[in-house]
Amino acid sequence: MLCYIMNMNKITNEQNNIFCSATSLPVIAAPMFLISNPDMVMACCQNGVIGSFPALNQRSSDGLDDWIKEIKSGNKIFAEENPDKILVPFAVNLIVNKVNPRLKDDLQICIKHKVPIIITSLGINQYLIDAVHDYGGIVLHDVANVVHAKKAIDSGVDGLIAVCAGAGGHAGTLNPFAFIGELRSFYSGFIALAGCISKGSDILASQVMGADFAYMGTRFIATSEAGADNEYKEMIKDSGTNDVIYTDKISGISANFLKQSLAKSGIDINSPTNSDALDELLKNETKAWKNVWSAGQGVGAIKDALSIEELISNLTKEYKDALYRCNSASNSVN
Repeated sequence: MLCYIMNMNKITNEQNNIFCSATSLPVIAAPMFLISNPDMVMACCQNGVIGSFPALNQRSSDGLDDWIKEIKSGNKIFAEENPDKILVPFAVNLIVNKVNPRLKDDLQICIKHKVPIIITSLGINQYLIDAVHDYGGIVLHDVANVVHAKKAIDSGVDGLIAVCAGAGGHAGTLNPFAFIGELRSFYSGFIALAGCISKGSDILASQVMGADFAYMGTRFIATSEAGADNEYKEMIKDSGTNDVIYTDKISGISANFLKQSLAKSGIDINSPTNSDALDELLKNETKAWKNVWSAGQGVGAIKDALSIEELISNLTKEYKDALYRCNSASNSVN
């Protein structure tokens, strides 16, 4: 699935084949603030999907260095013990916005370790893109509209992550049919689709729509490896679309949150009398995301908490079942 973008970076045929054959499902497990961790990443990579984490989930650049070492070491041991399996590459998410004081140091650590995939968010940094390309890595960039997509393409990124309406965290507002359709009118490169993807059939639907990969976050929160609070995982299982609210009053940027977690923190964003609770929460953005929990609109399809291995196995079966139904429908039309 990653053949196209690997070829753009002039990677050797051997490396290109590894990327193409490694993924058992066309899925990137999205980097989630305060949730994604080395255990999640390794479980994904060892079970056929791309695992990722935000660099800022570690409190320091030294901590980031430790996490990358842990992932590489764990995957190396797995590979030695399972020579018949091909490891899937992992990704690190870097916030490119100028408000991130660690970008320079974190990037140097990623360069040192030759992190296979860098996911960039909140801005374009040409030096970063060129530096990652210099060691043979690829850069995927979050976009929520066509203007941002064209800027990213012009800068030479290797693929786009189309963040659509209903995605967890900082979501876009565009319908995926409209967004993917317009992107494909001028861009033939790699696209991962984010927004409300919870089942194997959703993964296939994203490909039918024109995307190459699905970008899944919320579905991975209720897994045993995720660094989410157990109450958070239970809330994911118990929630539906009516429990998700899209607001900019928590982090300053519009995002999807679970209403129950707002209530738990004593916040009614529609009430002018609860400003004290909200102000207290916003004194520390990390505290805000720790106490107010995010989820995408696809949360209603999540009813169980599984290990990542079990989840990927279920998604694979659902994907194959959906593909069989599509093939049957196609045959009946012919």
